[in-house]
Amino acid sequence: MNMIKRIMFLAVVLFFVNTAFAQSITDDKVVEIIMSEQKKGTSQQDIASILLKKGVTMEQLQRVKKKAEEGEYSFDGMDDYDEDAESEKKIDRSRKKSTDDKNTKKTKKTKKDARIREQPENPFLVEEEEKMLERELVSILYPEDDEPEEIFGHNIFNNELLTFEPSMNIPTPEKYILGAGDDVIIDIWGVSQQNIQQTISPDGKIFIDGVGLVNMAGMTVAQSEQYLKDMLAEVYGGSQIAVSLGSVRSIQVQVVGEVLTPGTFTVSALSTAFNALYAAGGINDVGTLRDIKIYRDGKEIATIDIYDFIFNGNSSGDVRLLDNDIISVGAYKEIVAVDGCVKRPMKYEMQEGETLLKAISYAGGFAGDAYTENLNITRKNGREYSMHTVSRSEAATFTLKDGDSIMVDAMLDRYSNMIEIMGAVFYPGKYELGTKISTVGELVAAAGGVAEDAFLGRAVLQHRNFDNTIETEALDIKGILDGSVADRPLRNNDLLFIPDNTQMLGEQTVSIGGEINLPGKYRFAKNTTIEDLILQAGGLTRAATVMKIDVFRHILDPKSIAYSEELTENYSFALKDGFLVDGAADFVLEPFDEVFVRRNPSYHAVSIVKVNGCVNFEGGYAMTNKTYRLSDLVSAAGGLTSLAYLKGANLSRKMTKEERQQREQAMRTSQIQMLEESISESDKKLNVALLDSLIELKMDMNDTYPVAINLQEAIANPGSNSDITLREGDVLNVPEYNPTIRVNGEVRNPLSISYESGKNVKYYIKHAGGYSGNAKKSGIYIVYMNGNVVKVSKRSRKVVEPGCEIVVPRKRSANRLSAAEMATIGTSTASIATMIVSIISLLK
Repeated sequence: MNMIKRIMFLAVVLFFVNTAFAQSITDDKVVEIIMSEQKKGTSQQDIASILLKKGVTMEQLQRVKKKAEEGEYSFDGMDDYDEDAESEKKIDRSRKKSTDDKNTKKTKKTKKDARIREQPENPFLVEEEEKMLERELVSILYPEDDEPEEIFGHNIFNNELLTFEPSMNIPTPEKYILGAGDDVIIDIWGVSQQNIQQTISPDGKIFIDGVGLVNMAGMTVAQSEQYLKDMLAEVYGGSQIAVSLGSVRSIQVQVVGEVLTPGTFTVSALSTAFNALYAAGGINDVGTLRDIKIYRDGKEIATIDIYDFIFNGNSSGDVRLLDNDIISVGAYKEIVAVDGCVKRPMKYEMQEGETLLKAISYAGGFAGDAYTENLNITRKNGREYSMHTVSRSEAATFTLKDGDSIMVDAMLDRYSNMIEIMGAVFYPGKYELGTKISTVGELVAAAGGVAEDAFLGRAVLQHRNFDNTIETEALDIKGILDGSVADRPLRNNDLLFIPDNTQMLGEQTVSIGGEINLPGKYRFAKNTTIEDLILQAGGLTRAATVMKIDVFRHILDPKSIAYSEELTENYSFALKDGFLVDGAADFVLEPFDEVFVRRNPSYHAVSIVKVNGCVNFEGGYAMTNKTYRLSDLVSAAGGLTSLAYLKGANLSRKMTKEERQQREQAMRTSQIQMLEESISESDKKLNVALLDSLIELKMDMNDTYPVAINLQEAIANPGSNSDITLREGDVLNVPEYNPTIRVNGEVRNPLSISYESGKNVKYYIKHAGGYSGNAKKSGIYIVYMNGNVVKVSKRSRKVVEPGCEIVVPRKRSANRLSAAEMATIGTSTASIATMIVSIISLLK
């Protein structure tokens, strides 16, 4: 019954752990995952799969989407344009966006189009959760843009690179009309020398010495110069007079209508209408570019067509402004969208009566891959859409209307006169089908002829039929080339394949292994001998024997119709002087032969063992034979010193590959046991720190282990069982006498104390403060200096020796689950839920 309760408790723990994990991922973590995978280039479907595995639900993803829309999160591709910002910030942002957003909008549109194409077309198909999550993810990464797509020309007055500022470093325009505030410079030279500089007063006059007040306002510069010549002729007779401007006055103009920031603006008197439109932030989304009107004293004096300026360089409507001029920008009349294979797909403003051909010209003309024979126009008729297919010849007369959408399709991805040749020719590829190449023979000749390794017995010609099916025809290519067979005419999209002998035979190799410097596979060549292959493989190693070289040959019988028990043919050879195969000078290798050079049975590499500590000559020594023992090593090292403590001598041995595998298996078993202990009634949760410490312990373990020895017995009885045989890499350590005892584990004060002859284990544990509350008294063991480990029993309580360590282990948890008990627990959520219901029933 206790077992059942523990199993049910573990089921509850696993259930809540799974539930907590599924809900533990925060919204911030979801955003972090999305952005991280986006930077890696992970596809939307793969991101959705990752989020599903992390426990993300549709509700959570929709919540993240809402936060993103509110500005709490920001993803690549999301538009952060703020419509409620102050007008000046709005103008600055608009001008900055105009230089950055054009490509961004195209990219975003391309991504959305690609996304739409990936969606299932079957309306009856029920979407899986991953597909639904993917679609929600797409809506987050590429949200639908609420702003209308940019209209061509709207950025001309909000582009920070186009300020339209008037230049002050130009000669005074003759038609410039003087007014109050202008700084007038009058230069007089000749009989008299005089320079007069006056600012026109608010009443339009300047003062000249000897003359008085002179009215200057309302005249052009040319008119004022002639006026002064006539007026000053009596005062400055015989002199020349010229009039120019110093500083220019400022004027106020009004920009009204569909601009970003309508109002009154103070500009230079040299400014034109374009300067004023720039100061107003440019045209807004509903403003016209084709019919901007300028009024002066209540009368229309000019009309501006921005497209005429952009496409034709006509700036006649960009008149110089006067004080109190009014620029009026009305709403557009017609906007059409041009999309598809044109050079500049955008929206364009059209004037009444402009045609489809004009719209295409505004879009830069057709792109190189455009299908130009027919154009499709979608039109809004007030109640429903209508479709119009217009031929290229009708485009010049087809009149567009507001809201029309023009789609220029791409041409078909296929050829009208292409044939292809592949395989064993010098120049494979695609060729033109026409008067020069119309038959198989002509195509092979155009491709440089057949290669030397061409298989001429049979070639393959593939036709693509009218219904797009493929049909194959076999050809006698040799007969066609020598004229014995009639040449075969070609059709569009035909594919001719001429095989080569090398490909048909496959990649042929021979391999060599064993005591060779460069073992591996080598490309087969005819007439290759064993000696040739050995030389190619870098020659024999020092351990190789020349008396036995084996060759294994595959048995190949392509005409066989019955099972054979024979697998390979085996050959053995020996090398003799001159590096020749003894008795088989004419033996050559065949494809896929495998050669093995055997190891010399009498060859042995130098094996080194080491001795450290209380010997006369420490260091490494070579093993002289296979049965090299402890006593041999001590003897080679000059014997022991007087300080040597033989009972404490120990041996360290390097692990073999098999021993390392055994250790890994033991570590996995230990991890399972520790996991059992961590999931217990008392802990209530996984002891992750304990598991981490075990993993760190495993990583810190090296590839050596101690070997328990009795050096005293080995030296006293050479060749006995105690005098163990050494192995390469062994290290013998002979320590000095150590008169201390270490006490570790579950004692109150682990320490090292002096050795007392005749004292038992209990004596030393008492001096370490006695047992702790978790001590397992029946499991005490002693680790001796020579590597021996002995469990302490009632009969062996007096086995304490100098330098040993007494270890008191910890009690195991009483509620530990075994691996067999854990295996009985199901991993599915349904099984866990069933267990929870059972627990509730028992509690009732």
